[in-house]
Amino acid sequence: MNPAGLLFRPVKFAHLPSAVKEFLDAPDAVAVPVPVEGRDDLAQSAELASRLYTALDRPRPLDLGVVLGEDRLPDGVADLARPLARTWLPENQLADAPAFLRDHPGSLLLIGCYDRLTLDPVRSLLLATYRSRTHALTLLSGRDAASLAWSIAKQYARADTGIDALGLFTDTDRPPHLPGVQVFDDRDFERVDIQSAILGTRWRKVAFQGHGKDDSVNLGEFTICGLNPAVPSRPGLLGPRCAYGLPCYKPEDKLVPLHRVTAVEVVLSACNSGPLADLALYDPKYQLLLNALDGPARTVVAAVSVHDSDRPENVAWMRSALTGADTVDTLNASLAGSHPYPAFLRFGLPDTPHPAPEPADHRPDPLVLTVGRRLNALLGSELLPHNHALRPRLTKLARKVDLWVARPTHLADQSAAEIHTSLTADLQSLDHAIAGQVAANPEDELMTYPAHFGDRSSLDHEVREVTCHCGRPAQEFTRRGLLPQVLDTTCAVCMRCGDVTFRLPEAPSLLAYSADEVEQGGFLEVRAVLNAARTGPVRLGLFVPTYLREDARVEPELVKVRATGGQPQYVVFRVRFDPATAPQAYYFTVFAVQDLAVSTARRHFGVLPR
Repeated sequence: MNPAGLLFRPVKFAHLPSAVKEFLDAPDAVAVPVPVEGRDDLAQSAELASRLYTALDRPRPLDLGVVLGEDRLPDGVADLARPLARTWLPENQLADAPAFLRDHPGSLLLIGCYDRLTLDPVRSLLLATYRSRTHALTLLSGRDAASLAWSIAKQYARADTGIDALGLFTDTDRPPHLPGVQVFDDRDFERVDIQSAILGTRWRKVAFQGHGKDDSVNLGEFTICGLNPAVPSRPGLLGPRCAYGLPCYKPEDKLVPLHRVTAVEVVLSACNSGPLADLALYDPKYQLLLNALDGPARTVVAAVSVHDSDRPENVAWMRSALTGADTVDTLNASLAGSHPYPAFLRFGLPDTPHPAPEPADHRPDPLVLTVGRRLNALLGSELLPHNHALRPRLTKLARKVDLWVARPTHLADQSAAEIHTSLTADLQSLDHAIAGQVAANPEDELMTYPAHFGDRSSLDHEVREVTCHCGRPAQEFTRRGLLPQVLDTTCAVCMRCGDVTFRLPEAPSLLAYSADEVEQGGFLEVRAVLNAARTGPVRLGLFVPTYLREDARVEPELVKVRATGGQPQYVVFRVRFDPATAPQAYYFTVFAVQDLAVSTARRHFGVLPR
C-alpha cells in the first residue's frame, strides 16, 4: 500500500512519464501522479479531494477508447488513461461515426483537451449513441493538459463510503423533498446561507438547477460561478462583465466558486452549462464545465445545449441519486419525451454499469386527456350557461387536469397511479352529480350536447350498419367537431325509431329493450344493455317525457354498476303507469354517465286502455 497514504502526488510534466509508469506498475503502492506545475488551483483541488476519496482503485474499463489530439499532449497523459478502456483506436476512425459505432459496439471513452471537443466529431458520436442500448458515450477533458491529467487521475480514486450527502439546489422549481436528499429552492435562498451550505458539505452528489449562462447558474442572489482566477484569459475571446473590469451582475460575496465544491459528482442542470468548444460563448477562463473539471469532482454532468429540465428531471435525478443509477442516462431518458436530442454529457467514468432507463413518455394517462377534452368542451363551448350548477365543480377539476398534463407535475409530484386514483375519485363524484341532475331535469343543458356540438360539426364519410333495439337496420355515423372546444358526437338513426342513440366517442354505448306496449296501470320492464368504454363505475338512469312524469314511476331511478370495458352489462328498470295514463304512443330514454359523458338510448312504446 502507499506508505504515506497519499492518493495524488504532484509532479512536473517532465517527470510525468516515469511517474505514470511507476503508478501503473504498482497502483496499490504508489499515489497517482498529477502535473500541477503552474497550477496552484489543481494542487488545492487535490487537497480538497483528500476529503472525498480514501483509496485508489482500477475502475472498470470501458470497451473502447479514443484520444483526441494525442500528438499534442505531453508524454504520460494518454498513458495514464490506458487502463480506462480495453481497446484504444486511432482518432481518424471517428470520421464516420455511424460506421465506427457499427463496427465497434460497446461503451466509448473519448479523451481530449477542451479545444478538441468540437461539433466534429463529438456531435455525431453523441447523436449516434443517444438512446442506444449497445453504446454509451463518456468523456474526459480539461481546459489544458494539466486539467485533463487531473480529470484522468480522479478516475482512480474511490469515494469515502461515509459520504452520503445528496443535494439539489434549484431556482426554478419547488420539488418534493424526498427522504435522503437535501433540497433547497427559492424559499431557502432568502433565509439560508447557500454559499456555506454548498461549500461546507462533502457531497456524494450535488445538482445545481436553474437559469444561467455557460459561466454561471443562478440560485436567487447566490451564483454558481465558473471563474477560475488561477488560469489566464485568452485575448480576443468574449468574456462576462467581470472580464472587462465591471462588477458581477450578482452580489460578489454570494458567488460560489465551482472548483471549490467538495463533491464526488456535480450536476450542472442549466442550459449551455457544458457547451462544446466551438459552441461556447465565453473564454474558457469563465466556463462552468471547465471550472468543475478543475475541482475535486470525479464526475461532472453538464448540458451541451438547451433543454427543458424541470420537476420531472429534478425528481428523476433525486431518485437516481438514491438508487445509484447513472445521472446522464436518467436525465436524458426523462427528457426524451420533450425533445429528440441528448441534453447532458458525462465527464467521468460511470461507477458501475447500469442499463440505461427506457426513454420517458411524459404523456399522461389517456383518461386525463379524454377528461381534459370533455372539460374543455363543457366549459368553453357555450353549452352550459355561466350560472349552471355544475360549472364551479367542473372548473375546479379542469384546473387539476391542467396541472396533471403539464410536464413539471406529471409523474413528479404524483405518480401515475396517484393521479389516476385522484382523477377517478373526482369523476365518480361528478358523474353522480350529473346523473342526479339529468334524472331530476332531463331538459338540463347538458342533454342538448348532440344538437349543440352537431351544429358545429361536419359529417364523417364513414357510416356503419348497426341494428336498432327495435330489430330493424340502422345507420351509425359521427359528426366531427370543427373547433377545438367542440366534441365529436356519434348517432344511430333508425327509419322507424328516428335518432335512437347519442354518445361521445370513447363513451359507453347503450341500447334499450322492452315490449312495444303496456296497459294502463301496468308496468313496462326495460332491459338496458351497456357497453362501457373502460372498466369502472357507470351511473345509469331512465326518464320519460315531462308530460308523462306525473303518470309514470321509474324503479330504480338511478343505479350504479361496475362495468368491464368491452363486455356487455345488463340493467333492468321498471316503469309503472297510473291507471289514468292516457292511451297513446310515448317514449322513454335510458342514459349512462361515465367520465363526464352522457350516452342515451331512446325507445318508443305505447300505452293501451285496460
